[in-house]
This record gives sequence, structure tokens and C-alpha cells, in this order.
Amino acid sequence: MSPYIPILGIMALAALFLGASVTLSAFLGPRRYNRAKYDSYECGIDPTPQPEGGGRFPIKYYIIAMLFIVFDIETVFLYPWAVSFGQLGWFALVEMLLFMATVFIAYIYVWRRGGLEWD
Repeated sequence: MSPYIPILGIMALAALFLGASVTLSAFLGPRRYNRAKYDSYECGIDPTPQPEGGGRFPIKYYIIAMLFIVFDIETVFLYPWAVSFGQLGWFALVEMLLFMATVFIAYIYVWRRGGLEWD
């Protein structure tokens, strides 16, 4: 248990600092409340009214987000493989080529379906 005491001490110190900062800012901070301060801000344009349950996002938004995740995961797998390429051998090379071929097929599919065109 003794190796964890410094970690617990730092966590307690961080919690104490957090609590003190929030409490002091509530008491010492300026209190100038106005409507413009709490109004939503969208790049200088007055926000458009939204329906009761919130606005709907176009499906294009989700497609772009999924594409980002796919290619981000490819990068996450590619970096460690490139760093340890010398020790892995031919099996790892073939496996990475298969992985990259799968991602490339997904890229071609999205490209042909128009998922990369920004409207």
C-alpha cells in the first residue's frame, strides 16, 4: 500500500485545489448578469430557433464522423507496426497489407458513393 500513498496524496491535493478554486470564484468573481452573456453564440449570427426536441443533423455529418474514425483507427494501428517492423517479420507485413487493402476497399466504396464530396 505504501507505493500508492504519494499518488493518493496528489489526488487529494488536486481535489482540494479544485474545491478551493470553485468556491473562491463563486465568492470573489464578478456578478454582472445580463441577457447577452447567457445567450447562445453562433459565429456572430443570431441563432435560429430549434424544435422542442432539438434540431436534426443531416446524415452526411454522421458519415463524415464514421470516415474519420475508420481512418483514425488505421493510423493507430499503422504507427506501432511501423515502429516495430524490423522485429515482426513477413507475417506482420502480410497482415498489414491485408488490413490496408480492407481499408482501401472501404475508401473506394465511400468515394464512389460520394461520401467525400462536401455540399
